[in-house]
Amino acid sequence: MLTNDTYTKPAVTPPLQLKRRLLTADITAGSFKSFVEQVFWLSEHKKSSYVCFANVHMLVEAYKDKDFNNILNNADVACPDGGPLSKLMKLLYGQQQDRVAGMDLLPALLQQAAARGKSVYFYGSTDEVLKAVVETAKEKHPELKIAGYYSPPFRKLTDIEDTAIVDMINATEPDLVFVALGCPKQERWMADHKDRVNACMLGVGQAYMTFAGLEKRLPKWARDMSLEWVYRLVQEPKRLWKRYLVTNSVFVALALKLVLQHKTGLNPGQESMSR
Repeated sequence: MLTNDTYTKPAVTPPLQLKRRLLTADITAGSFKSFVEQVFWLSEHKKSSYVCFANVHMLVEAYKDKDFNNILNNADVACPDGGPLSKLMKLLYGQQQDRVAGMDLLPALLQQAAARGKSVYFYGSTDEVLKAVVETAKEKHPELKIAGYYSPPFRKLTDIEDTAIVDMINATEPDLVFVALGCPKQERWMADHKDRVNACMLGVGQAYMTFAGLEKRLPKWARDMSLEWVYRLVQEPKRLWKRYLVTNSVFVALALKLVLQHKTGLNPGQESMSR
């Protein structure tokens, strides 16, 4: 875990520049610390940007949906959130890749935002969850600048409502805007609001719940074995069975095909420079 003592001023050039191709998606490569530095680099060097946290579900959705794939590939940063992604990156490209989960990056970014004097805004989820997140953030980091928080209606917004929300967020002048609307809604929202919301937006999804202590995480040994999906499936079987059982099966099949092609030299891994 980063501490206040690890603060270093963001570099003139972005810390992260390399992306690895997994299926049809370009996933950003680098150490956990370099992702933290990249987020603050974006907040200081780009008026508007967005960060996705890619897991198996998102990768398969991108594979099936060209429009969503473009949203993921146009992200300023696509973190390898899921353990299977970081393992597949290492297998294909021969280099160690840290897992950069939203549940881990959110607290690290809040800690560093407090140390660097940066302000944050929490968008999405429910009023109850947001209040718990804000209370927890204030308790852990009394010096953290919380620009604001807002829970939007759980329906399609009118253009007037959407413009009013954008104006409200921008009026607080946040450096980072954490977005929790669920995948793929939050990724589409960030892409739609690129160059409208003047901050670095991060689609952290379920990270609000674990940060505020409203939902437990599995022990580290279980997370290292990529078993978090099993835990969440047990918690919400009716809502998540298709996402995990069907989507995971599709991912395994596609990943095995990719590894086989890579090992036989038929379709070696690709690399691309980040935008």
